[in-house]
Amino acid sequence: MNDAGSAATLRDAYPGGMLREFAIGFGTLLRGFGLWRTHPRLLALGLIPAVISFVVLAAALIPFALSLGAVTAWMTPFADGWIAGWREALRIALGIVLFVAATLLSGLVFTALTLTIGDPFYQRIWREVERSLGGAEPTGETGFWSTVGEGVRLILLGALVALLTLVLGFIPLVGGVLATVLGVLLSGRLLARELTGRAFDARGLDHRDRARLLGSGRARVLGFGVATQLCFMVPLGAIITMPAAVAGSTMLARALTERTSAPATANSVPAAAARSAGPTGGAPSRA
Repeated sequence: MNDAGSAATLRDAYPGGMLREFAIGFGTLLRGFGLWRTHPRLLALGLIPAVISFVVLAAALIPFALSLGAVTAWMTPFADGWIAGWREALRIALGIVLFVAATLLSGLVFTALTLTIGDPFYQRIWREVERSLGGAEPTGETGFWSTVGEGVRLILLGALVALLTLVLGFIPLVGGVLATVLGVLLSGRLLARELTGRAFDARGLDHRDRARLLGSGRARVLGFGVATQLCFMVPLGAIITMPAAVAGSTMLARALTERTSAPATANSVPAAAARSAGPTGGAPSRA
């Protein structure tokens, strides 16, 4: 079956609608948070690399936030002769857009850095989640350099998202809102892809298979990523959220894998029956 046929089959098998799938993605992160109640010691391991990454990024983000006034004045010299109210309104709006872009980028950098530093800790978390979900446990491993490479890719794409957010922010009237919404959506998508990487790697899936699975549940993946990104934007939220996001992303990867294989299994039954039937579609042929 080609990719278009597979996508159509998935839509027929799971007709819940985009909003419902988006909400399920949100709920998947909440299920990850639920492990703080059932496995607090396990998730507490994930706090160690999260705190280290948070301190490193806070050391860069806080000075940037404090210098926004000087930065916006440097970026808008043409407004020096404007009426004070208009000049301040422009620079405040620009400062908000700059801070949102920096926050979105820092969330992606935080994820890449934390997953690289804490790979042994997060390996334990996602494997425990896999065992709790039942079924065959993936036995593959994720190499250190693979983790580093994925992290670099995430940071580069995050920089592009931040740049796009900054450019959109200059659109009059709607720029700030448009930049924030689109920035959260795009960065959320990147977060979901990065967080599910380890569970997919353990299943031996290459980039093409991973893209196919993520595409099969685009709204659910986006809901999970947006929920994670919004939690990251809350002060200190990234530290508490990161272990839960790793757990939730494992659940998401399992759900996508199982629901993608379900239609293929169902379709294989009539296909096998057709092959076993005789030339006229009646009784099975005999040698």
